[in-house]
Amino acid sequence: MSSDPKRLIRIARESGAAPAVEPVDLGQRVRELRKAKGWTLEQAAGQAGLARSTLSKIENGQMSPTYDALKKLAQGMGMSVPQLFTPPSKAQVSGRISVTKSGEGQAHATTTYEHELLAGALTRKQMLPYRATIRARSMEEFGGWVRHDGEEFLYVLTGVVRLFTEFYEPVDLRRGDSAYYDASMGHNVISVSDDDATILWVTSLV
Repeated sequence: MSSDPKRLIRIARESGAAPAVEPVDLGQRVRELRKAKGWTLEQAAGQAGLARSTLSKIENGQMSPTYDALKKLAQGMGMSVPQLFTPPSKAQVSGRISVTKSGEGQAHATTTYEHELLAGALTRKQMLPYRATIRARSMEEFGGWVRHDGEEFLYVLTGVVRLFTEFYEPVDLRRGDSAYYDASMGHNVISVSDDDATILWVTSLV
């Protein structure tokens, strides 16, 4: 069942498509930056050492500024030139939150792991958090290494697990222990406790 984490990642990604990236409108960007500072055209032009008419034309898309003008604009705004062309990743603070009460996660059981997907109602996540009960007791129960894109964080909640990785010696982890690793490296986890161990897994989606 080496594709189990890949299936969870696919489910999380399909729950919401990533927004398309649009080119930056420099004029609009400069106007937003100016207004965010509470400056008039005259004040912003004075800060940048440009004529008011020049700044007005830039904001209204009536002229393409020279690199020298861009440098003056950036310095006047207190930022670098690249930042002029890099708007915030979100236009506003969304304040998103998803609460998952104990036992209310989305269940995805396999022969080796029993996953409980957390924050399942939240779309466009950049992380996939899930609680896993480790049923496997030996590497032979897997169909090979688990590999997938991104990075992964593992935190042991109960019991003892043995983390196998493609390029390192196996390591035993107990309650409170954790590991952070490149998920494209082959990895598998088994329980070495009398009972099934439980862990918190967080996988990056970007």
